[in-house]
Amino acid sequence: MNAQQKEMLLRIMELQFAATELNLYLDTHPDDMRALQEFRMRSQELMSAKMEYERVYGPLLNYGLGMTGRTWQWIEDPWPWEVNWRRS
Repeated sequence: MNAQQKEMLLRIMELQFAATELNLYLDTHPDDMRALQEFRMRSQELMSAKMEYERVYGPLLNYGLGMTGRTWQWIEDPWPWEVNWRRS
């Protein structure tokens, strides 16, 4: 896995974390328009980041949502949880 691919995966994880935290906050503060706007922005950024990753490196998911036209590419190594995140 090259540095650009790791960087893209890390960005996806960061955006996923932010969107999840905002979603949880909005569960208890549904009228917070600033948080709702931030959630929408982060969610859009997340979807764009995932689409770009899949365009370049193939699907992130193996069932139905990661359709890139390259069938069964999702089984190729390394899997996302097998990435060595130590910086060299």
